[in-house]
Amino acid sequence: MKVSILGSTGSIGTSTLDVVSRLDRSFTVAGLAAGSNIALLSEQVERFRPCLVSVARREDALALRRRFRGRGMRVVFGPEGAEEVASLPANDIVVAAITGTSGLRPTLAAVRTGVRVALANKESMAVAGALLRAAAARSGAKIIPVDSEHSGVFQCLAGGRRRHVRRVILTASGGPFLRTPLAEIPAKSIAEALRHPRWKMGRKVTVDSATMMNKGLELMEARWLFNLPPEKLDVLIHPQSVVHALVELADGSVLAQLSVTDMRIPIQYALTYPDRAASPLAPLDLAAVRRLEFHPVDERRFPLFALARRALAAGGSVPVALNAANETAVGAFLAGQIPFGGLSGVVRSVMDGHLRRPVPDLEAILAVDRETREAARRSLNDRW
Repeated sequence: MKVSILGSTGSIGTSTLDVVSRLDRSFTVAGLAAGSNIALLSEQVERFRPCLVSVARREDALALRRRFRGRGMRVVFGPEGAEEVASLPANDIVVAAITGTSGLRPTLAAVRTGVRVALANKESMAVAGALLRAAAARSGAKIIPVDSEHSGVFQCLAGGRRRHVRRVILTASGGPFLRTPLAEIPAKSIAEALRHPRWKMGRKVTVDSATMMNKGLELMEARWLFNLPPEKLDVLIHPQSVVHALVELADGSVLAQLSVTDMRIPIQYALTYPDRAASPLAPLDLAAVRRLEFHPVDERRFPLFALARRALAAGGSVPVALNAANETAVGAFLAGQIPFGGLSGVVRSVMDGHLRRPVPDLEAILAVDRETREAARRSLNDRW
């Protein structure tokens, strides 16, 4: 199986390469698409010998061409380069792990080729779920979720009938501020927001975990991955992060998927599906865990989650606007331009001013995305 990875130097990308290195030799790397971490990408190229590599900047592409001249490897760059990796004819599996809406075009390109897409880019499905489902139906592509929660749902539903599903429940750790007094949360620092208690992730998704926007996006992703209406989707806080998803059935039975907290498990399952390969990871020791807690989401503590539920119910262009406003606000927070407490204010102001409309194609989605980012920047300038 030839695997290409979109976002190879991020946390999902590096974990995927670790999984590939441990699987049997039938798994090889065909292509890698990265951003600007050229040092790490160069190490990956040396070890896995892809035939195609993409980077963000032209100057980095030229440097890589000089360094690896004579290796039989092509180096491309920019958004078009990532799409070229995604649609490489040699691909059997594409791991879509570029964060944010910048991952949408290459993810769609991969789906259109009809290969298996191991989806780790929740924003793509959240803002363009209908488009991706339609493209997969036409091409025959199989979209396998990599997010631990969606992988859990996927596994619980294996062999089952969707008409038996009463409710799908995603779990959330609650992030670093689950038990922080409410009055203290708005002043939390970047370092504190990035100190996740369970998962090691990229900066943007770690901030989204602190606000629980990530769970809102995951609800939107689940709506399209599993073709379920919003009223059948829910979230519970589960601080131990052992139970990744629950599926409640019509007769009252509840199925759950449990595993240790390690993204290499859902990544490996997406690569080997429908088979399961042995894993070197330690098995889950429930006796050591001892207790499993579940709590409803407090929307006073996580106002961005409440806004995400509102966008999920509204549909149309509203999820696109929500995601674009959030990406802009998180970027400003990580740049030190706004306080943590300002995130929800920026997103709310943009959503309050957004007029819902249909988004039937990629061009319409990207137009809403651009428009909303500009509105978010104006909100930032007005407030700070």
